[in-house]
Amino acid sequence: MAPELLKPDEPVVLSEDIDHVRLITLNRPRQLNVISSKVVSLLAECLEKWENDETAELVLIKGAGRAFSAGGDLKMFFDGRKTRDSCLEVVYRMYWLCYHIHTYKKTQVSLVHGISMGGGASLMVPMKFAVVTEKTIFSTPEASIGFHTDCGFSYMLSHLPGHLGEFLAITGARLNGKELVAAGLATHFVPSEKLPELEKRLISLNSGYRNAVKSVIEEFSLDVQIDEESALNKKSTIDECFSKDTVEEIIQSCEDEVRKEGNGWLGAVLKELKRSSPTGLKITLRSIREGRKQTLADCLKKEFRLTMNILRTTISSDVYEGIRALTIDKDNSPKWDPPSLDKVMDNKVELVFQPFQKDLELQIPEDEECRWSGKYENSAYATLNMTDES
Repeated sequence: MAPELLKPDEPVVLSEDIDHVRLITLNRPRQLNVISSKVVSLLAECLEKWENDETAELVLIKGAGRAFSAGGDLKMFFDGRKTRDSCLEVVYRMYWLCYHIHTYKKTQVSLVHGISMGGGASLMVPMKFAVVTEKTIFSTPEASIGFHTDCGFSYMLSHLPGHLGEFLAITGARLNGKELVAAGLATHFVPSEKLPELEKRLISLNSGYRNAVKSVIEEFSLDVQIDEESALNKKSTIDECFSKDTVEEIIQSCEDEVRKEGNGWLGAVLKELKRSSPTGLKITLRSIREGRKQTLADCLKKEFRLTMNILRTTISSDVYEGIRALTIDKDNSPKWDPPSLDKVMDNKVELVFQPFQKDLELQIPEDEECRWSGKYENSAYATLNMTDES
């Protein structure tokens, strides 16, 4: 696994026990609280311990600084590119954790101020209560850099109304706090200046009783009215374009629609699609479409396969080129390979969706009595890793 540079006096996750309340603070503000291997391990440790602790009733999660979480640590992936499966453990642990966040037994509240993108948003959307502000920014931009919509979002986005999920997944379009509530990806909108007071009230409530928690949040929340120009008000156009079978047909439909009065906003959408990784777009569209008919567990297993095949450059090395252009050299001039959609063959895309050998799949627990089973350390991968090291 790629190493993480930490100062000993700066824990990446802060956890507090306050009577019946448990508080998690993502604590990498200078890195926009990106999710590293250490962050994943600490989150899993806390959540398992608290679910099994009868005195823990309410779990709050927030981010330090100006971001909630900007998602996965891209530099970690890039630095590990020359060592096969260097990031397998953190990927396995993160997707396994995502399942447990979705199915958590205690009441969870995310207090989301600032950026909440990609995998970072997987700590927001599945919560019983997801509180956002006017400064919240959500996006799933992974396809654009040659990756795919992961951390359970092939399930969450595919279940949005109409074809909004495809739109968000392959364009990386941003939603603000009010739009998140309107789209059903967050539960409450609270002005940012009231967020600290809400946190104090929830702590003083000292209970995980859901109706009581909801009542406290509603004392601070406002009804949302989305802007006239919001993409959420373009439902008919989005459904017309993003219902098409292929990425090529989606782009053609956008080009047809952009010429119509009131559809000028599609110009920016087309620009983003045309500069994105062709491979990333095709993989992501298929994953979202499959997600409509899959369970959460099936989606996470599929996403694990996709991630590992993408990191192994099974059909393309676009993900490393995308990360290089975005965060390493920052030239924003990626050279995609294959360079265009017509060069990304369906039979190649099929390869990254192929099931793994059964014991090499992500192990999602099926028995509620053993719901915290399937951990990485008990997986075939850990056994293989120990054999390789001996």
